[in-house]
Amino acid sequence: MNSIINGIKALNSSEKHKKSNLKNVYHEKQKKELCALHSLNNLFQDDFYTKAKLDQICIELCPQEWLNPHRGILGRGNYNINIIMKALQLRDHEAIWFDKRRSISILNLSKIKGFILNIPSDYKIGGFIPLPWEKKHWIAVTKIADVYYNLDSKLDEPELIGSEDKLILYLENLIKSKDKELFVIVKKDVEFDSTWKLK
Repeated sequence: MNSIINGIKALNSSEKHKKSNLKNVYHEKQKKELCALHSLNNLFQDDFYTKAKLDQICIELCPQEWLNPHRGILGRGNYNINIIMKALQLRDHEAIWFDKRRSISILNLSKIKGFILNIPSDYKIGGFIPLPWEKKHWIAVTKIADVYYNLDSKLDEPELIGSEDKLILYLENLIKSKDKELFVIVKKDVEFDSTWKLK
């Protein structure tokens, strides 16, 4: 009986510890089609980026275009990787496309800010009817207080991934899918000297 009680106490303690840690995690939740915006802010753990900033980048890249190719036609977001890459440069960072033929184990995690992934969206009209075309969704994964989190804006709360070993397994599993892409986010100097990967 005592072992059962102790087990329940341990579970409760673990749950309290998890919730306490989550209070320190900045996590924007999905609004409109602003997953690129949320993934950037979740990655850096602040609200530096705004829709206005990303829209301005769209205009800078294509000032003459009435229908801007870097965002959705209805002005609700749906930004592409070009906008994310340009936005990262505002904070002296770069996005490096990861070749999925390589192993995640080549990554030098100590030199990496985090990851942005492009994955299929499960969006349904009215919550029931799938769209007749493919939609993609941006999510951020980063390290906070020595552990990694999936900061997908569609989640109710951040998803704990855990240690570096668990992160490697998590990412290896994700990139097995042909319709998912991984971008490694690093500072400009790290991208320049390629220290984001192990020799």
